[in-house]
Amino acid sequence: MTGLTEVADRVWVLRHPVLDVNATLIVGAGEALLVDTLSTPAQAAALAEEIRRVAPWPGRIVNTHHHFDHCFGNATLAGSPPCPVYAHENAAGALRRPEEARRAAYAEMADAEPALAAELADVDLLAPTRTVQTETLLDVGGRAVLLRHPGRGHTAGDLVVHVPDADVLVAGDLVESSGPPAFEESYPLAWPESLADVLRLVGDETVVIPGHGAPTDRGFVVQQHRQFSDLAWLIRAAHTGGTTAERVAAEAPFGARAALIAARRGFAELDGTA
Repeated sequence: MTGLTEVADRVWVLRHPVLDVNATLIVGAGEALLVDTLSTPAQAAALAEEIRRVAPWPGRIVNTHHHFDHCFGNATLAGSPPCPVYAHENAAGALRRPEEARRAAYAEMADAEPALAAELADVDLLAPTRTVQTETLLDVGGRAVLLRHPGRGHTAGDLVVHVPDADVLVAGDLVESSGPPAFEESYPLAWPESLADVLRLVGDETVVIPGHGAPTDRGFVVQQHRQFSDLAWLIRAAHTGGTTAERVAAEAPFGARAALIAARRGFAELDGTA
């Protein structure tokens, strides 16, 4: 695991090689806020060692959403008694069902990463203790940090984290630079509008930290917004015209495999079953 890299004033990113997932540390005067906690206790413990090189810890935690690679390290990093853990209310609700969350994580990784899957099946889960509906403004050692739910997209409970004085936006999996977006629990028809909301916080010089992959910029987010808009149009047109999800996938952005999942999810949105 590579160490923390400072991408802006007192904002550090650890890019973990397993799933190429990011954890972001925001440091203020005498305290810190960690955005996402990786997948396992071992990963989280190593992250805690890295954090203590640059900031006091424990501090506070934000989960951008409920998927295991962003929050299964909560219990290890929160300390005892646990520090506050923030998430959207829908993400918190998912993590209050620990058996279901562990089963889903195990099933997702069992074939590709069986050793990781075995760890996920036994993780002690700490659900978020502070919930966000639309937005919450935190003071992190004198720094304003905005937690905002821009709407449904990657999941029903995505949060982004804006650090205005450093011009940084932590986007979670609403933005991904290491590969196509994951659509399994997504809302592809709502995703463009949610990204439009995100773009209101992103200027020409903003550092955008995706859920997975290298930090990027406004131009990349604008490009993904355009792709999501094109995908949503194709899904709506296909649903109206009786075209199959497979036909959508053949014409859509992000590649056929991801787009097929997206098309089926979009059809479910239109049918009122998602």
